[in-house]
Amino acid sequence: MIGAINHYRMKEFIQVLRRFVPPYKKYLILNLVFNLLSAVLTLFSFALIIPILEMLFKVKESVYVYMAPGSASMKDVMINNFYYYTQEAISDWGTSATLAALAGLLVVMTALKTGVQYLSSYFIIPLRTGIVRDIRNYVYDKIVSLPIGFFTAERKGDVMARMSGDVAEIENSVMSSLDMMFKNPVMIIVCLGMMIAISWQLTVFVLILLPIAGYFMGKVGKSLKRKSLEGQTQWGLLMSMIEELLGGLRVVKAFNAEEMVSGRFHDENNRFLDISNRVMRRQSLAHPMSEFLGTAAIAIVLWFGGTLILSGTSSMNAASFIYYMVIFYSIINPAKDFAKGAYAVQKGLASMERVDRILNAVNPIADPEHPVRDKDLRGAIKYEGVSFGYNDEREVLSDINLDIPAGATVALVGQSGSGKSTLADLLPRFYDVDKGRITVDGIDVRDLAVHDLRGLMGNVNQEAILFNDTFFNNIAFGKPDATQEQVEAAARTANAHEFIMETEHGYQTNVGDRGCRLSGGQRQRVSIARAILKNPPVLILDEATSALDSESEHLVQEALDSLMRNRTTLIIAHRLSTIANADMICVMHEGRIVERGTHDELLQLNGYYRRLVDMQKF
Repeated sequence: MIGAINHYRMKEFIQVLRRFVPPYKKYLILNLVFNLLSAVLTLFSFALIIPILEMLFKVKESVYVYMAPGSASMKDVMINNFYYYTQEAISDWGTSATLAALAGLLVVMTALKTGVQYLSSYFIIPLRTGIVRDIRNYVYDKIVSLPIGFFTAERKGDVMARMSGDVAEIENSVMSSLDMMFKNPVMIIVCLGMMIAISWQLTVFVLILLPIAGYFMGKVGKSLKRKSLEGQTQWGLLMSMIEELLGGLRVVKAFNAEEMVSGRFHDENNRFLDISNRVMRRQSLAHPMSEFLGTAAIAIVLWFGGTLILSGTSSMNAASFIYYMVIFYSIINPAKDFAKGAYAVQKGLASMERVDRILNAVNPIADPEHPVRDKDLRGAIKYEGVSFGYNDEREVLSDINLDIPAGATVALVGQSGSGKSTLADLLPRFYDVDKGRITVDGIDVRDLAVHDLRGLMGNVNQEAILFNDTFFNNIAFGKPDATQEQVEAAARTANAHEFIMETEHGYQTNVGDRGCRLSGGQRQRVSIARAILKNPPVLILDEATSALDSESEHLVQEALDSLMRNRTTLIIAHRLSTIANADMICVMHEGRIVERGTHDELLQLNGYYRRLVDMQKF
C-alpha cells in the first residue's frame, strides 16, 4: 500500500512540505513524538494478550523465576519478569482477579494510547491550518505584485478558482492527509520492528507481500492527479464564465442571449461533471481495493505462518503467532489509511501545481539592484526611441520620441487602437519598453524603484475604479495616514464634498461594489479626489470624461482643471474639446506620433487632427 504514492509524487509532496512546514516545525516534532508514543503503547497493550492466552487459559504451563536486570538481555528480562509477576498474581489473587487486573491494565494502556493519539492530532492542526493560511497569503501577495500583463493572458475567473477552489483542495487533500502521512508510517515502522523481533522469517515474507499489494494500489492512482488537474482547470473555466456573466449581464439581457450563455455554461458544467465522476470513482476505489488486498494479505500470512509453526521451523508458538497476527492486522489499517491519504495527496498535488503557476510566475517589472533615490523629481518626462509590443508578432508602438517639460500638459489623441493608452501605461512601468527608454528628470524609469516611480504619479481612468468601502477610505486609498480635514479638502477641490455629505453617513457611507451606488460623474469625482489627495507631480488622465453626460463632464472638468494645475499631465482624450488648451497635442496613428503641436497649429496643418475635429462636429 505504501507504493500508492510513486517516487516522483512523494518527492513532490516532500517538496511542498519543505516549502511551507519550517515555521511550524515545533508542531511537527511534537506530532511525531506523540505518534511514536502511541505506536509503543499500542504494542504494549496488545502484548497483554499473550499471558492471557498462555497462562490464564493453560496454553503454556511454565514456572518463571525472577531475573535481575543485567542477567540477560533487556528484552528477555522484561518478558520473563512480566510472566513472573503474572504468575505470582494468579497464585495470590486467583485466576479471575488476575484476569480483571490485566483487563484493567489494558483499559489504562488504551486510555494512555488514545490520549496520546489526541495530542498528536492536537499539534498537527496548527500546522495544517497555518500552512493553508500561508498559501492563501502567498497567492494573494503574488497576485498583487504581478504586472498587469500577466492577467491579460489569464482568465480572472480561473485566477479566482486557483485561490479559492484549488487552495481549498490543497487543504482538504494534502493538509488533511498530514496526520495520516506522519502517524501511519511511524506505526508501521514500530510494528514491523516488533514483528521482526518475533519472527524474522515471517516478516521477510510480509515485506515481500506488501509492496506487491502496493503496486496494484498504485496502478489505480496513477491517473488520479492528471484527472484532478483537468477537473480543476475545468472548474476555473466555469468560474470565468460566471465572472463574465456577472460583468456582462446587461448585454446578455439586451441581446436576448440568456439561452445561449446558459447552454454554453450547461455544456461546460456537464463536462466538469464527467471529469468529477471519473476522479471520485477512482478515489472511491481506494477503500474497497485496500480492504480486499489487506484481507488477502492477512489470509496469506495466516497460511504461511501456520505452516511454519506446524512444520516446527519457527520459534513461535501459537500464542506468539496470534500476537504477531494482531500486530500485523494493526498495520493493515494504517497502511490502508496511508493509501487513502496517498490518493488525497495525488489529488491535492494537482491543485498545488495550478497554484504554483501563480506563485512561480516571474515578474519582469523588477526593481533595479541599486535604485536611484531622488525625492526631488519635478516630473520632466522624455520618451526616447520607444518601441513596444504585447507579443513578438506585432509592435503596438514604433520609435516614439516625446519630450514633456515639467508642469506641461500633453494630450494624446487618435483613433482607437493607435497606441495612446499603451504609451501612457509604459510610464508607470505597467509594462516595460522593448526598445528605447523613458526618463523622468533624466533618470531611466527602470533605474528607479517601482514603488518610488509610481509614487510620483496619479491616475484617473475612464472607468473610475472604486472599492466596496467608505468614501473616506476610497479617497484616502493612496494615502492611508490622511486626516479627515485632508480628505474633505480633496473632495471639495474635486466637486465631490456636497453629494458625499448628502448621503446617510457622509464620508463613512459605503459606495457599494465598484461604486455601484453612485452615478458615473460621482464615481469619477471621487476618483479625482483620490488623485488630488495623493498630490503627485505627474498626472495621467485616461479619457477621464468620455463616458459622462454634459453636466457631469462640466463638474468633472472643473475638478480636473484644479488637479492639473502645476503638474506634468499626460491626457488621453477622445473629446477634443477638453484638450484645446493643452500645451501640446500629439496625434497618434498606428503606433506612431504623426502630428504634434498646439490646437491651432494642428488645425492649420489640415491633416489627421483636422479630420478628427471635423468628425466630432457632426
